[in-house]
Amino acid sequence: MEPNLEEAVNEWHDSVNAGDLQRSAGAVGDPVVVLGPKGAGPITPAQFAEWVERSGIKLIPRSWHPVGERLMVVEEDATWPKSTTPTRVATVFRASGGKVTATLRLPDLKAALELAYICREMAATE
Repeated sequence: MEPNLEEAVNEWHDSVNAGDLQRSAGAVGDPVVVLGPKGAGPITPAQFAEWVERSGIKLIPRSWHPVGERLMVVEEDATWPKSTTPTRVATVFRASGGKVTATLRLPDLKAALELAYICREMAATE
């Protein structure tokens, strides 16, 4: 596991949950690859910070699952400003150089782990 993987993922959660836009932008690479219910692709740190502000999301980590040197799946309880109860989701994180370079949110832990293993195997065969 990359030495800063856990630290990068924790900083990502801390900055997003605090709604700290500058800190959130600093927690991700340029670009950061995202996947969520509204789409997928690379975005800039500024666009990521805009998403943090616009969504108002809070993602409370519940379990951590390292999947190689640079990948980790985190199961989370997600809430939004109008939520009455948390929704359990899971996110595949990739980190490099102490920053999160991909955040791929999926509906459950099984789907996230499957995607993470595929990503790991694809990277290993390059």
